[in-house]
Parts: sequence; C-alpha cells; structure tokens
Amino acid sequence: MRNCSRRKLLGVVASVGVAGCLGAPTQEAAESTQQPTESATATVTPEPTPTYDLTVGHDIEAWDEYDPDWSAPATSPEVAVDVEVVVENLDVPWDLAFAPTGDLFITERTGRVVRYAADEVTAVAELADAAESESLPPGSEESSWWLAGGEGGTLGVAVHPNYPEPPLVYVYYTYRDEADERYNKLVSVDVSADDPSATATPLVEEIPADSYHNGGRIDFGPANYLWVTTGDAGEAERAQDPGWLGGKVLRLEPDGSAASANPDLGADADPRVYSYGHRNPQGISWLPDGTPVLSEHGGGPDEMNVLRPGANYGWPQVPTDVWYDEAASDEVNPVASSRLEPITWAPSGAVFYTGDAFPAFKNRFLVGALAGQRLKVFTLSDPDGELPPLGETGVRHDADWLDDAFLTTSHDRLVDELGRIRHVEQGPDGALYAITSNRDGRAKGSFPTERDDVLVRLTPGE
Repeated sequence: MRNCSRRKLLGVVASVGVAGCLGAPTQEAAESTQQPTESATATVTPEPTPTYDLTVGHDIEAWDEYDPDWSAPATSPEVAVDVEVVVENLDVPWDLAFAPTGDLFITERTGRVVRYAADEVTAVAELADAAESESLPPGSEESSWWLAGGEGGTLGVAVHPNYPEPPLVYVYYTYRDEADERYNKLVSVDVSADDPSATATPLVEEIPADSYHNGGRIDFGPANYLWVTTGDAGEAERAQDPGWLGGKVLRLEPDGSAASANPDLGADADPRVYSYGHRNPQGISWLPDGTPVLSEHGGGPDEMNVLRPGANYGWPQVPTDVWYDEAASDEVNPVASSRLEPITWAPSGAVFYTGDAFPAFKNRFLVGALAGQRLKVFTLSDPDGELPPLGETGVRHDADWLDDAFLTTSHDRLVDELGRIRHVEQGPDGALYAITSNRDGRAKGSFPTERDDVLVRLTPGE
C-alpha cells in the first residue's frame, strides 16, 4: 500500500462516505421502514419548507473586484507551477463553487453534490431525478468515449451571493421527465435542511439535452445575476433561435426569472437569453470591468468569446470549411481560436484570476483544457498596448478575422501533468484551485491514475 498524507486520504474516505450516506439502507433500517408502528406513522409531521429572501443588488460598482481601469500584464506567465493534491478519488468532478464562508461545493457528474470544509468531504445532495451517468474506476486502462450519460450528468454548481442567508446552492443537471425524455434543469437546494435533496426547487426546466453538448456551467456574475451556459444538444440549427434555450447564454435573477436588463431579441425570443449562436460553452468569467468572457467548444476550432448583450456568436452559420472568414456582419467572432494552434483545446471551466497568491497569473483568463490536457493561460491585451513575450509556448491570436476587442496571447502550463483539467477556480483567499476529469473515459496517456479524480491547489513553483 502506498503512503498518503491524511489530506490526500480524505478523497478516498469521502468517496466511501458519500456512497454509504446515499446508498441503500441497512437490513435493520429496511425492516424498520417496512414495518412502521401505527403511533409513529400518526405523529409524523412534514417539516415546512422555509421561504428565503433571494433579493440581491445589481450595482456592479459594489463588486469587490470591480476595476474599470484594469490592464493586462506584459510579463510572461511561463512560470513553474506546483501542484498540491487536496482531495483525491473524486468521481468525475465537474464544477466547484466557493461560498463566502470558505466552504467549497463540488459536483460529481455521476450524481452527487459534496462539500469540502475543515479538511473533510461530506455528502450534500443526490438529486432523485438525475439521469444516469457512469465513470471509470481510478487507474482504469479502459477507454470508453461514451460511458452511460455521455457528457450529461450533474454539472454546474453556484452559491447564492448572500450565502448562508439564504443557505441556497444552485445545481444544473441532466434529468429525464415522465415521458423519459432527456433535458437539463437548474434547481436551488437548501443545504441547511436535514435532507437537502428533498428541497430541490426547479428554477429552469426543459433545457435541451443530449448525450453531448449540454453546456452546464453556472455562476453568479459581478452584478449578482446568475449566468447559465447551455449547449446545442445536437440540434445545431436551433442555436440560432433565440426562443429555444439550447446553444445560449442565459442571464437570470436568483429565482430563475429573466434579468430585467436582458437584451430584447424580439417577440418570439425567450427573455432569459443574453446571447445565442453557441455550440457548447462550458466556461464563463468576468473581466474586472464586468465584461463576460466565454470558453467554448467550437465547431472545429475552439473559441474564447467576449460576450455582448443580444449578440449572435455564429454557430452553426459560420461554415466550418471556411472557418470565420465569411461570417455575417451580425455575427461576433472569437478573440482567440484554436485554429491558430497545433492542438485541440476542448476548453471547459474558466476563471479570470485577480488574486495575489499567484502573481504571474494575475489579470489573465485561465481555462481548463480537456482534450489538450493542460492549463490554458490567455492574456487579453489592449491591441495598442504592450504585449507579453511569446516564450516557449506562446501564440499570438492576431488574425484579421478575430474580434478586435482585444489582442489575445495564449500560453500553456501543466501540459499532461494533471490530465483533463475540467475547471479552474479562485478561492476567497486568492488561492487557485483546479479539478480533473480523468475518469470520464476520455483521458490519454497515464490517466486516470490511482488517485484520480483530484481537487488540487496550484501555487507558484521555485
């Protein structure tokens, strides 16, 4: 048996503990359930569901990180990165969200929401109607592109901005309705309840779903709106329909209603839609001035897009055989594209890093790459300003068909060191965290390892 620190063993204990808490009852419990006493049945009183105040302010200047005069660094991000494993043997973690209290909520694509706090991982919820989703065992040598559930499952997670009052966590997941049709939905869960799973409250239902292209990233932005990325669910042409929820970025109030400041896309449009014409966006974050930036699995090349309200991002109207060169005048091209690089990114979760714990990454857009098995570091510079050096891995995204809002430079870190990086997130203390997705059947090389999947802390190396 190999030696592990207590911290590293937490993931193993957590996986067993979660299964035990949410699995089948013991024989004694089952017999007790099957033969309830008459008096016990008569005295059971359902616990009332609390009503919480979901109200939030939308003043972007109240955001702690608001800085309309921010500037991109001109230094190189090609620095050494140390990796500290915080939790191992997670079951295909998909998203993570920090609460203001410091608690960390993590979704596992196979159906669970867990909480990491005080060096312990505990089960929070397992949503009863979540669609089946499989994973490979740690260390498996199997390669199976289409495990049960495909790219669906329990995906995005976000925490109400005023947490713990209200004590609500939001979850985006794939489910089947009464007719066995597959959809995605957004719910809120009261994590202070005795049984959080039973408190799941639907906020948006019947978001298009398939075995691929489910989008799924959710996050509260700088003005406290809830943003939701959705995939085209295999119906590419409908991504152009603003009345259909697939292939979109949605902007919502915390109760799931449309943000009042959303763009008017016409009488037939869904008012929750902020932008459309997306293929499979899986990462969103914000520049210090509040501008949203999206990472997206494109139709051929992958993309980084700067979002504008009501804008059309072209999928599938931008023909993949001529790439972006014949984009219509109303379609917005990306600020960076893997067309200019020798690899496929398959970009997933992202964060615009503003912390001080990792100085070389400050004011840069960090994106987890799945197929690329690396951390992508994007510097979004003023086109007329000083640019970072290219170094060994840098690529300048300066083609004339790109969106000229910024001149983007990309660099690579952690190439094949962690495998498939699913998401990168900034902690309340400015520390940088990442999760891997090596047990989903698609990892290459030596992955998954016996410790996969992992939550790691990234710090500057020597």
